[in-house]
Amino acid sequence: MKFILIVCVVVYALAMLFILLYSVAQAHLLYRFRRFRRHGRREAPPAPEVWPAVTVQLPVYNEKYVVERLIDSVAKLNYPSDKLEIQLLDDSDDKTTELIRGKTRQYPHLNLQHIRRPDRTGFKAGALKYGLALAQGEFIAIFDADFTPQPDFLQKTIPYFANPKLGMVQTRWTHLNKEYSILTRLQALALDAHFFVEQVGRNSQQAFINFNGTGGVWRKTTILDAGNWQDDTLTEDLDLSYRAQLKDWQFLYLPEVESPAELPPVMSALKSQQFRWTKGGAESAVKHLGAVLRSPKSLQTKYHALAHLLNSSVFVAVLLASLASVPLLWGKVNSLLPEVVFRAGAVMLLSFLVISLVYFQANFLGKSTNINRVRGFLLYYPLFLAVSMGMALHNAVAVWEGWTGRKSAFIRTPKFNLEGRQHKWQQNLYLSLKMPVTTYLEGGLGLLFLVVAAWGVAEAEYNLLIFHSMLALGYLLVFYHSFVSYRKT
Repeated sequence: MKFILIVCVVVYALAMLFILLYSVAQAHLLYRFRRFRRHGRREAPPAPEVWPAVTVQLPVYNEKYVVERLIDSVAKLNYPSDKLEIQLLDDSDDKTTELIRGKTRQYPHLNLQHIRRPDRTGFKAGALKYGLALAQGEFIAIFDADFTPQPDFLQKTIPYFANPKLGMVQTRWTHLNKEYSILTRLQALALDAHFFVEQVGRNSQQAFINFNGTGGVWRKTTILDAGNWQDDTLTEDLDLSYRAQLKDWQFLYLPEVESPAELPPVMSALKSQQFRWTKGGAESAVKHLGAVLRSPKSLQTKYHALAHLLNSSVFVAVLLASLASVPLLWGKVNSLLPEVVFRAGAVMLLSFLVISLVYFQANFLGKSTNINRVRGFLLYYPLFLAVSMGMALHNAVAVWEGWTGRKSAFIRTPKFNLEGRQHKWQQNLYLSLKMPVTTYLEGGLGLLFLVVAAWGVAEAEYNLLIFHSMLALGYLLVFYHSFVSYRKT
């Protein structure tokens, strides 16, 4: 038993150390973000005398709820029509194709191309690569089906490409349905931290950033020079971003340019998205970590790249730390572990304070009053942290598959357009009805940590009470909302 306790102490310490090292990178990004806010504001470049040719790519697969809204939005882009090409890269096998044909007929004055591939090889990456071979534009703007780009999007982004070394411009996602539910509010909190603090913090020091898959513009020659779109990871955007920047192409992030999009309103859709992002991130880490470490980039840049590529691994660390903490509590209750073990663990928990500051900063960049921002943060952040911990098992499985090279299909995130239609989310035909085994395990873990938290209180041992209570709440919430959304009840 003593050996098991020692193993658990080592696992817990290593997991918390990983989180601490990750939080150091987050702290530096927060510092760089605040510095940029004070001193780094830039003047927009002048419009070019002659606007270059642009191809807008819209990769679509079974998007009947949002595809018409997407086409209407793109049709409003304020750009010379003779320089604008719009590719609808349609891999659909349902009514979406018919809707596209009907909608495109409403815009005969636009160069709207409805492109159908022979098969769906390579999924989204394959569709983008197929369309790129046909594209006439010097620059490639990409929007997923749930986006509604602003009319001046190209006018605000294309002028920056006067810099011949600039390969990609990414804009900031905003949220069409942030107020729909608590789940969408929590997602907005997470994404705002990424799109405000992380992306700005990295880009302000010329560290690696990533194209976020949509809401951005590429120089076509950059894509080709970096090896074109590849489908060997589930995050083709992150993969291409690192290949391009390792070839010394510059990237630019524009937080002032907004790209509105829809957030998944139910847990099963969110899990589908999270699984692809976390597994793809792990696959990209396996693919690029060696090249990053061998590159002539500075140590600071490499450190941030490591934190960036391994950020999905935080879920593995949380899962391991939570499982190891149960024997640790048992050892403490039975006086088998010295107090110093828990004091050291408390120091490691400072990392959560740093991460909290990142989200607090992002929360303060909205449009509401300071009082409402503080109130909202105090209400939603603890819940966000608990749910994030409750996603640890689901996302750790995705990371493990990415690390070990297990391949899986590109599963699209169901889109809903609940803001613009009268149907209920339960009527969405793209929702999966098959509940994975991990959902039942999440329910079991929620009950386990609830019992462990109660046991700690009964034994008057409070060192891990907050940790176990949040794990119990998070896992039970994730289980409940997963069960409801998979069953469509």
